[in-house]
Amino acid sequence: MTEQTQSDQPVHKWYARPVFFVADVHRSIHFYVDMLGFVKKWHTADGTGMICQVDRGECEIILCQDGTRHGRSRLFIELTAEARRALQRELDERSVPHSETWWGYDTIQVDDPDGNELFFPDPG
Repeated sequence: MTEQTQSDQPVHKWYARPVFFVADVHRSIHFYVDMLGFVKKWHTADGTGMICQVDRGECEIILCQDGTRHGRSRLFIELTAEARRALQRELDERSVPHSETWWGYDTIQVDDPDGNELFFPDPG
């Protein structure tokens, strides 16, 4: 997909969809869907397979069960100030463990059950 710029040079849009390796895909689906409000988009083998995708807005994450590779990926998710405040309320209401951290700016950090890190920076 391309679009034209003011100088008529094409700009190619990039699209990224990270893969998080997890120890138990069903546990991860529960965390992302029930705790963080994602929706399960697809799941191999009619819901019994080792790979699925969860979506929330324009954020898409593939969860892949592989006990030898799970954990410690990091994903930055940029939200508007209003969406970040709403996320903070959701995390508090659902009792989702999270912390405030510094990554050059204030950032909400949520760790999934496998240690993958979701960072929500302050758009400030």
